[in-house]
Amino acid sequence: MRAVVMEEFGDPDVLVWSHRPDPVPGPGHVVIAVEAAGVNRADLLFRSGNYHRGPVLPSVPGLEAAGTVLAVGEAVEELAPGDRVLAWGATGEPGFYSEQASVPAVRTVRIPAEVPSAAAASLPTAWLSAWYCLHHLGAIVEGQTVLVHAGASGVGSAAVQIAKDAKTRVIATAGGVHKSGWVRDLGADEVLDHNLVDVAAEIARLTDGRGADMVLDLVGGDTFAVSLRSVARAGTVVAMANVALEPSRIDTRDFYPRNVHIHGFQITDLLEHGYDPRPDLRELLAGIAGGRFHVPIDSTYPLSDAAAAHRRLASRAALGKVVLTPGANSADLA
Repeated sequence: MRAVVMEEFGDPDVLVWSHRPDPVPGPGHVVIAVEAAGVNRADLLFRSGNYHRGPVLPSVPGLEAAGTVLAVGEAVEELAPGDRVLAWGATGEPGFYSEQASVPAVRTVRIPAEVPSAAAASLPTAWLSAWYCLHHLGAIVEGQTVLVHAGASGVGSAAVQIAKDAKTRVIATAGGVHKSGWVRDLGADEVLDHNLVDVAAEIARLTDGRGADMVLDLVGGDTFAVSLRSVARAGTVVAMANVALEPSRIDTRDFYPRNVHIHGFQITDLLEHGYDPRPDLRELLAGIAGGRFHVPIDSTYPLSDAAAAHRRLASRAALGKVVLTPGANSADLA
Protein backbone atom coordinates (compact mmCIF):
# COMPACT_ATOMS: atom_id res chain seq x y z
CA MET A 1 0.00 0.00 0.00
CA ARG A 2 0.96 3.66 -0.04
CA ALA A 3 0.75 6.24 2.71
CA VAL A 4 1.77 9.79 3.60
CA VAL A 5 4.90 9.69 5.75
CA MET A 6 6.60 12.44 7.77
CA GLU A 7 10.29 11.92 8.43
CA GLU A 8 10.89 15.43 9.74
CA PHE A 9 8.93 18.42 11.01
CA GLY A 10 8.40 21.37 8.73
CA ASP A 11 6.18 22.88 6.06
CA PRO A 12 3.63 20.81 4.08
CA ASP A 13 6.33 19.49 1.75
CA VAL A 14 7.53 17.12 4.51
CA LEU A 15 4.39 15.05 3.78
CA VAL A 16 5.79 12.42 1.40
CA TRP A 17 3.76 9.86 -0.55
CA SER A 18 5.57 6.58 0.14
CA HIS A 19 5.28 2.81 -0.01
CA ARG A 20 4.53 1.04 3.28
CA PRO A 21 3.91 -2.62 4.14
CA ASP A 22 0.29 -3.70 4.05
CA PRO A 23 -1.04 -3.83 7.62
CA VAL A 24 -1.99 -7.18 9.15
CA PRO A 25 -4.68 -7.22 11.85
CA GLY A 26 -3.41 -8.34 15.23
CA PRO A 27 -5.66 -9.72 17.97
CA GLY A 28 -8.61 -7.40 18.53
CA HIS A 29 -7.76 -5.28 15.46
CA VAL A 30 -9.30 -4.76 12.05
CA VAL A 31 -7.74 -3.53 8.83
CA ILE A 32 -9.78 -0.98 6.90
CA ALA A 33 -9.50 0.34 3.37
CA VAL A 34 -9.52 4.08 3.96
CA GLU A 35 -12.19 5.86 1.92
CA ALA A 36 -11.88 9.26 3.61
CA ALA A 37 -9.50 10.76 6.17
CA GLY A 38 -10.22 14.01 7.97
CA VAL A 39 -7.67 16.83 8.06
CA ASN A 40 -7.54 18.77 11.33
CA ARG A 41 -5.71 21.72 12.83
CA ALA A 42 -3.97 19.23 15.10
CA ASP A 43 -2.48 17.59 11.98
CA LEU A 44 -0.93 20.92 10.99
CA LEU A 45 0.54 21.31 14.47
CA PHE A 46 1.87 17.75 14.42
CA ARG A 47 3.50 18.34 11.04
CA SER A 48 5.13 21.62 12.02
CA GLY A 49 6.40 20.33 15.37
CA ASN A 50 4.20 22.76 17.32
CA TYR A 51 1.91 20.19 18.91
CA HIS A 52 2.41 19.87 22.65
CA ARG A 53 2.99 16.13 22.24
CA GLY A 54 4.85 15.58 19.03
CA PRO A 55 4.77 12.20 17.22
CA VAL A 56 7.77 9.88 17.04
CA LEU A 57 9.22 10.14 13.55
CA PRO A 58 8.84 8.72 10.99
CA SER A 59 5.09 8.98 11.34
CA VAL A 60 1.89 8.63 9.29
CA PRO A 61 -0.45 11.52 10.23
CA GLY A 62 -4.22 11.40 10.54
CA LEU A 63 -6.53 11.20 13.55
CA GLU A 64 -9.75 9.99 11.92
CA ALA A 65 -11.04 8.04 8.95
CA ALA A 66 -13.92 6.12 7.45
CA GLY A 67 -13.64 3.02 5.32
CA THR A 68 -14.52 -0.60 4.73
CA VAL A 69 -13.25 -3.50 6.82
CA LEU A 70 -10.87 -5.68 4.80
CA ALA A 71 -9.80 -8.16 7.47
CA VAL A 72 -10.38 -8.88 11.15
CA GLY A 73 -7.98 -10.21 13.74
CA GLU A 74 -8.39 -12.88 16.36
CA ALA A 75 -11.18 -12.30 18.92
CA VAL A 76 -13.01 -9.75 16.77
CA GLU A 77 -16.63 -10.87 16.64
CA GLU A 78 -18.63 -7.68 16.19
CA LEU A 79 -17.22 -6.76 12.76
CA ALA A 80 -16.73 -8.57 9.47
CA PRO A 81 -15.13 -7.81 6.10
CA GLY A 82 -17.36 -5.46 4.15
CA ASP A 83 -18.62 -3.47 7.14
CA ARG A 84 -18.37 0.32 6.79
CA VAL A 85 -16.87 1.94 9.88
CA LEU A 86 -15.44 5.19 11.14
CA ALA A 87 -12.26 4.95 13.20
CA TRP A 88 -10.08 7.14 15.37
CA GLY A 89 -6.43 6.92 16.31
CA ALA A 90 -4.18 7.39 19.31
CA THR A 91 -0.95 9.27 19.90
CA GLY A 92 2.08 7.26 18.89
CA GLU A 93 0.24 4.98 16.44
CA PRO A 94 0.24 5.15 12.63
CA GLY A 95 -2.46 7.49 11.42
CA PHE A 96 -5.00 7.39 8.62
CA TYR A 97 -3.29 9.26 5.78
CA SER A 98 -2.91 5.86 4.11
CA GLU A 99 -4.67 3.50 1.76
CA GLN A 100 -5.12 0.96 4.56
CA ALA A 101 -4.92 1.14 8.33
CA SER A 102 -5.03 -1.26 11.25
CA VAL A 103 -7.05 -0.10 14.26
CA PRO A 104 -8.45 -1.74 17.40
CA ALA A 105 -12.04 -2.85 16.79
CA VAL A 106 -13.08 -0.97 19.94
CA ARG A 107 -12.04 2.25 18.19
CA THR A 108 -14.55 1.82 15.39
CA VAL A 109 -18.27 2.47 14.93
CA ARG A 110 -20.45 1.17 12.10
CA ILE A 111 -21.64 3.82 9.64
CA PRO A 112 -25.31 3.94 8.61
CA ALA A 113 -25.89 3.51 4.89
CA GLU A 114 -27.27 7.07 4.64
CA VAL A 115 -24.01 8.68 5.85
CA PRO A 116 -21.29 9.38 3.26
CA SER A 117 -17.75 8.35 4.17
CA ALA A 118 -16.44 11.93 4.05
CA ALA A 119 -19.04 13.01 6.61
CA ALA A 120 -18.35 10.05 8.90
CA ALA A 121 -14.60 10.65 8.74
CA SER A 122 -15.19 14.22 9.94
CA LEU A 123 -16.76 13.22 13.27
CA PRO A 124 -14.14 11.79 15.67
CA THR A 125 -12.23 15.04 16.15
CA ALA A 126 -14.20 18.21 15.40
CA TRP A 127 -17.77 17.00 15.84
CA LEU A 128 -17.05 14.79 18.82
CA SER A 129 -15.20 17.66 20.51
CA ALA A 130 -18.13 20.02 20.01
CA TRP A 131 -20.65 17.41 21.19
CA TYR A 132 -18.69 16.52 24.34
CA CYS A 133 -18.11 20.12 25.36
CA LEU A 134 -21.70 21.20 24.82
CA HIS A 135 -23.50 18.18 26.23
CA HIS A 136 -21.08 16.85 28.85
CA LEU A 137 -19.01 19.79 30.09
CA GLY A 138 -21.62 22.48 29.55
CA ALA A 139 -24.76 20.38 29.93
CA ILE A 140 -26.57 22.94 27.80
CA VAL A 141 -30.33 23.19 28.04
CA GLU A 142 -33.04 24.81 25.97
CA GLY A 143 -33.12 28.59 26.19
CA GLN A 144 -29.50 29.14 27.18
CA THR A 145 -27.10 31.30 25.17
CA VAL A 146 -23.97 29.73 23.65
CA LEU A 147 -21.08 31.73 22.17
CA VAL A 148 -18.96 29.90 19.58
CA HIS A 149 -15.73 31.55 18.52
CA ALA A 150 -14.54 30.73 14.98
CA GLY A 151 -17.94 29.52 13.86
CA ALA A 152 -16.67 28.79 10.34
CA SER A 153 -14.05 26.30 11.55
CA GLY A 154 -14.54 22.54 11.64
CA VAL A 155 -15.32 22.48 15.37
CA GLY A 156 -17.19 25.76 15.15
CA SER A 157 -19.51 24.69 12.34
CA ALA A 158 -20.30 21.51 14.29
CA ALA A 159 -20.87 23.42 17.54
CA VAL A 160 -23.28 25.88 15.91
CA GLN A 161 -25.46 23.02 14.66
CA ILE A 162 -25.28 20.95 17.85
CA ALA A 163 -26.10 23.93 20.06
CA LYS A 164 -28.96 24.95 17.79
CA ASP A 165 -30.28 21.37 17.79
CA ALA A 166 -30.44 21.67 21.60
CA LYS A 167 -32.68 24.74 21.18
CA THR A 168 -30.20 27.23 22.59
CA ARG A 169 -29.57 30.74 21.32
CA VAL A 170 -26.34 30.57 19.30
CA ILE A 171 -24.05 33.56 18.85
CA ALA A 172 -20.95 32.90 16.75
CA THR A 173 -17.93 34.89 15.64
CA ALA A 174 -16.36 34.82 12.19
CA GLY A 175 -14.06 36.96 10.09
CA GLY A 176 -15.54 38.77 7.09
CA VAL A 177 -18.90 39.03 5.35
CA HIS A 178 -18.62 35.73 3.46
CA LYS A 179 -17.79 33.60 6.50
CA SER A 180 -20.36 35.41 8.62
CA GLY A 181 -23.13 34.69 6.11
CA TRP A 182 -22.04 31.05 5.85
CA VAL A 183 -22.19 30.57 9.63
CA ARG A 184 -25.61 32.24 9.75
CA ASP A 185 -26.82 29.75 7.16
CA LEU A 186 -25.72 26.92 9.48
CA GLY A 187 -28.25 28.18 12.01
CA ALA A 188 -26.49 30.75 14.19
CA ASP A 189 -28.93 33.33 15.55
CA GLU A 190 -26.34 36.13 15.46
CA VAL A 191 -22.87 36.25 13.90
CA LEU A 192 -20.31 38.83 15.02
CA ASP A 193 -17.48 39.83 12.69
CA HIS A 194 -14.55 39.85 15.10
CA ASN A 195 -12.65 42.13 12.73
CA LEU A 196 -15.24 44.88 13.09
CA VAL A 197 -16.78 44.75 16.57
CA ASP A 198 -15.84 44.48 20.22
CA VAL A 199 -17.12 40.95 20.77
CA ALA A 200 -17.43 41.17 24.55
CA ALA A 201 -19.34 44.45 24.30
CA GLU A 202 -21.67 42.99 21.67
CA ILE A 203 -22.34 39.92 23.80
CA ALA A 204 -23.24 42.19 26.71
CA ARG A 205 -25.58 44.17 24.47
CA LEU A 206 -27.25 41.11 22.96
CA THR A 207 -27.81 39.47 26.36
CA ASP A 208 -28.84 42.62 28.27
CA GLY A 209 -25.60 42.51 30.22
CA ARG A 210 -25.94 38.90 31.34
CA GLY A 211 -23.39 37.21 29.06
CA ALA A 212 -23.36 33.78 27.44
CA ASP A 213 -24.09 30.69 29.52
CA MET A 214 -21.36 28.81 27.66
CA VAL A 215 -18.41 29.95 25.58
CA LEU A 216 -16.42 27.66 23.27
CA ASP A 217 -13.02 29.25 22.67
CA LEU A 218 -11.47 27.67 19.58
CA VAL A 219 -8.88 30.40 19.05
CA GLY A 220 -6.83 31.04 22.20
CA GLY A 221 -4.34 33.88 22.49
CA ASP A 222 -6.03 37.22 23.08
CA THR A 223 -9.45 35.71 22.36
CA PHE A 224 -9.42 33.82 25.66
CA ALA A 225 -9.62 37.08 27.59
CA VAL A 226 -12.62 38.05 25.43
CA SER A 227 -14.24 34.73 26.33
CA LEU A 228 -13.84 35.39 30.05
CA ARG A 229 -15.41 38.83 29.69
CA SER A 230 -18.30 37.40 27.64
CA VAL A 231 -19.47 34.62 29.94
CA ALA A 232 -22.40 34.89 32.32
CA ARG A 233 -22.22 34.51 36.09
CA ALA A 234 -21.65 30.80 36.91
CA GLY A 235 -21.28 30.13 33.19
CA THR A 236 -18.73 27.89 31.51
CA VAL A 237 -15.76 28.74 29.29
CA VAL A 238 -14.02 25.89 27.45
CA ALA A 239 -10.52 26.46 26.08
CA MET A 240 -10.34 24.03 23.16
CA ALA A 241 -7.32 25.22 21.20
CA ASN A 242 -4.66 27.86 20.70
CA VAL A 243 -4.50 28.22 16.94
CA ALA A 244 -3.24 31.75 17.55
CA LEU A 245 -0.05 30.15 18.97
CA GLU A 246 0.21 33.10 21.34
CA PRO A 247 0.08 33.41 25.14
CA SER A 248 -3.27 34.31 26.69
CA ARG A 249 -3.05 37.29 29.03
CA ILE A 250 -5.99 37.40 31.38
CA ASP A 251 -7.24 39.31 34.42
CA THR A 252 -8.55 36.98 37.13
CA ARG A 253 -11.02 39.71 38.09
CA ASP A 254 -12.85 38.91 34.85
CA PHE A 255 -14.00 35.55 36.18
CA TYR A 256 -13.41 34.73 39.84
CA PRO A 257 -15.95 37.20 41.30
CA ARG A 258 -18.66 35.59 39.13
CA ASN A 259 -17.94 31.92 39.90
CA VAL A 260 -17.14 31.15 36.28
CA HIS A 261 -16.21 27.56 35.38
CA ILE A 262 -13.14 27.22 33.14
CA HIS A 263 -12.34 23.94 31.41
CA GLY A 264 -9.42 22.92 29.26
CA PHE A 265 -10.41 20.37 26.65
CA GLN A 266 -8.57 18.17 24.18
CA ILE A 267 -10.25 15.19 22.59
CA THR A 268 -7.10 13.08 22.07
CA ASP A 269 -6.18 13.31 25.76
CA LEU A 270 -9.73 12.41 26.77
CA LEU A 271 -9.78 9.40 24.46
CA GLU A 272 -6.53 8.14 25.95
CA HIS A 273 -7.83 8.37 29.52
CA GLY A 274 -10.96 6.27 29.59
CA TYR A 275 -13.61 8.11 27.55
CA ASP A 276 -15.53 5.74 25.28
CA PRO A 277 -16.90 7.93 22.46
CA ARG A 278 -18.95 5.25 20.74
CA PRO A 279 -22.35 6.22 22.20
CA ASP A 280 -21.79 9.87 21.30
CA LEU A 281 -20.53 9.01 17.82
CA ARG A 282 -23.60 6.85 17.22
CA GLU A 283 -25.79 9.78 18.24
CA LEU A 284 -23.97 12.04 15.79
CA LEU A 285 -24.22 9.46 13.00
CA ALA A 286 -27.93 9.09 13.67
CA GLY A 287 -28.28 12.87 13.55
CA ILE A 288 -26.64 13.00 10.14
CA ALA A 289 -28.62 10.03 8.83
CA GLY A 290 -31.84 11.65 10.04
CA GLY A 291 -31.07 15.10 8.66
CA ARG A 292 -30.59 16.90 12.00
CA PHE A 293 -26.94 17.63 11.21
CA HIS A 294 -25.05 18.41 8.03
CA VAL A 295 -21.28 18.03 7.76
CA PRO A 296 -20.08 20.72 5.34
CA ILE A 297 -17.18 19.51 3.20
CA ASP A 298 -15.01 22.37 1.94
CA SER A 299 -12.79 20.32 -0.38
CA THR A 300 -11.34 16.89 -1.03
CA TYR A 301 -7.81 16.00 -2.08
CA PRO A 302 -6.15 12.73 -3.03
CA LEU A 303 -4.00 11.24 -0.28
CA SER A 304 -0.98 11.85 -2.50
CA ASP A 305 -1.74 15.58 -2.35
CA ALA A 306 -1.91 15.87 1.45
CA ALA A 307 0.43 18.87 1.31
CA ALA A 308 -2.17 20.84 -0.69
CA ALA A 309 -4.86 19.86 1.81
CA HIS A 310 -2.70 21.20 4.65
CA ARG A 311 -2.15 24.44 2.76
CA ARG A 312 -5.87 24.81 2.21
CA LEU A 313 -6.64 24.39 5.90
CA ALA A 314 -3.78 26.68 6.93
CA SER A 315 -5.06 29.43 4.61
CA ARG A 316 -8.11 29.88 6.89
CA ALA A 317 -10.21 30.13 3.74
CA ALA A 318 -11.82 26.71 4.20
CA LEU A 319 -15.51 26.63 5.05
CA GLY A 320 -16.13 23.25 6.61
CA LYS A 321 -14.04 20.12 6.50
CA VAL A 322 -11.00 19.36 4.37
CA VAL A 323 -10.88 15.64 3.55
CA LEU A 324 -8.39 13.28 1.94
CA THR A 325 -9.98 10.69 -0.34
CA PRO A 326 -8.15 8.06 -2.37
CA GLY A 327 -8.65 8.75 -6.04
CA ALA A 328 -10.19 12.20 -5.50
CA ASN A 329 -9.21 15.17 -7.61
CA SER A 330 -7.97 18.37 -6.00
CA ALA A 331 -10.85 20.81 -5.70
CA ASP A 332 -10.99 23.73 -8.07
CA LEU A 333 -10.54 26.56 -5.59
CA ALA A 334 -10.16 29.39 -8.09
